[in-house]
Amino acid sequence: MKIRKWDKVEIISWKKEDKEKQAEVLKVFKDTNKILVSWINIVTKHVKKSWANPWQIVKFEKPIDVSNVKLICPFTWKPTRIWYVFVEEKGVNKKFRFSKNALKEKWWEAKKYIV
Repeated sequence: MKIRKWDKVEIISWKKEDKEKQAEVLKVFKDTNKILVSWINIVTKHVKKSWANPWQIVKFEKPIDVSNVKLICPFTWKPTRIWYVFVEEKGVNKKFRFSKNALKEKWWEAKKYIV
């Protein structure tokens, strides 16, 4: 999965009121390919009264699929795709995540744009 915790994302397809909003990723669920995004897909749940808690209505976020969001480049602040590049440093291959928008605009400064 190319999206990590604390990345900024833009919602590209979801509810009408949430479309084109920008938010942060709170949690990533790799096994189900879903992410929890702050203030997106808020649902309400009615909690039944018990001896310990009074009756209440609780609002919380539910996870959405990764295919419904697009990552925002932290350098250009535009929605982008991610590239993975293997760079050899001191005989060890390291995997780096690059923004495609940043590489198109400023490819000569590629090392600065590791996401």
